[in-house]
Amino acid sequence: MIITIINHTDSIQDEELQTAIRAINRQITEDFAPHWGLSATLRLGGRSSTQPDKLNPPDMRGDAILYMWDQTDIPNALGYHDRNARGIPYGFVFTELADSLGEPWSVTLSHEALELLADPHVNLLVAGPHPSEDRTVFHWYEMSDAVQDETYEIDGVPVSNFVLPLYFTPDAEPGSRNDFLGRSHGATSLVSFGINPGGYIGFFDPQTGEHETYAMADDPVAMQRLATKKVQTASRRAHRTARASIDEILGRERITAKAAASVERRSSRKYEKIN
Repeated sequence: MIITIINHTDSIQDEELQTAIRAINRQITEDFAPHWGLSATLRLGGRSSTQPDKLNPPDMRGDAILYMWDQTDIPNALGYHDRNARGIPYGFVFTELADSLGEPWSVTLSHEALELLADPHVNLLVAGPHPSEDRTVFHWYEMSDAVQDETYEIDGVPVSNFVLPLYFTPDAEPGSRNDFLGRSHGATSLVSFGINPGGYIGFFDPQTGEHETYAMADDPVAMQRLATKKVQTASRRAHRTARASIDEILGRERITAKAAASVERRSSRKYEKIN
């Protein structure tokens, strides 16, 4: 996959962006691909328009496109990926919101690139346990949400941690690693379908027919990040426009989006029911 990067920011010079792209390409080739068997190359493209065009991206020269953008077309969304009406995978990295959360924009770019690579059409789910109830739900196939607050450096550039394939298995495998960094928190590392401090997860609940997001209520960093994700979720998963502020979202227990019309499944995919 070739992912075209288009720089629509005033705050990031192309030379600086090239340095981050080089580091993320190394991350994909040396860290991500050996575990997932998926590969892509990020490539900085030219810019022939003053703002992104999601329907007819004029500068796309590849398989997908990621826009670097100071503004936000979804309020309070740190960054997100989706597909446009023509079926072209695309995404945004909103630099101002990354700054407001104290996250380097290169981490957001890494996060979105890995998730665009793993689920380009935003239509994959994996059966797994409900985070607080004894029943099965369908988790989003997201690579970095559960470890959102964890980063590492490649050539001095901060990039995002990501989960490994065994993360999406119902039971812990002896000696398994569920995320790339494998950091311990309270003498334990990330469990299958779990959340590390500062992280969150999203899932489709067949009982309610809605997409939901979840983070630990006593984790203020996770709740702040979840607030941005929840607004983003309404567009990514249900293709609806959300209009809400972080303060408004933090005052709610959860945000949901009707998903019956937007949930797409591969007919050949089999989901394992967890008892």
